[in-house]
Amino acid sequence: MRVISGTLKGRRFNPPEGFNARPTTDFAKENIFNVLNNIVDYEDLDVLDLFSGTGSITYEFVSRGAKSVTSVELNFKHQKFISQTIQQFGIGNVAKSLRSDAFRYLKEVRRKFDIIFADAPYDLDGVDSIPGIVVERQLLTDDGILIVEHSDENRFENHPNLWQVRSYGKVNFSMFKYNVNDEETEDAEV
Repeated sequence: MRVISGTLKGRRFNPPEGFNARPTTDFAKENIFNVLNNIVDYEDLDVLDLFSGTGSITYEFVSRGAKSVTSVELNFKHQKFISQTIQQFGIGNVAKSLRSDAFRYLKEVRRKFDIIFADAPYDLDGVDSIPGIVVERQLLTDDGILIVEHSDENRFENHPNLWQVRSYGKVNFSMFKYNVNDEETEDAEV
């Protein structure tokens, strides 16, 4: 696995054998970051990466210049790997890895984020509740974006804060904002 862009571009990270995570494909990751490139200024971003798995999304945000990235992962082995990779990449001043249940973290955290990226296991119960928790707890900044990566099984069309849906093969990203009515909603299939 590798970082696809930014200051860490090309840096490789190899989870140990038996690592039970489904990382975002390079194709889908590159495309969703291309969308973000046109929307955000990375240097100003405080990012929350939920269900971090290998830490791939964390490294991409740091590599592109995010101000801070908090990585939340429950699995001990995965969280340990992310912490070690953060140290190896020398990005501990920007990224931190926490071992916690993502749902509990969302219900207890007392700060706002510019981007919340949630890539839960596709078969995990409760994924559909993430947008509601984020909106109810007002965890995004005024212009913040929640991105939920999910399979075709999850549908968010009726959520009032759904802003955009992007699909890249079997990988779907539903994007949510507070002020959806102020902007055009876009759907893209690739």
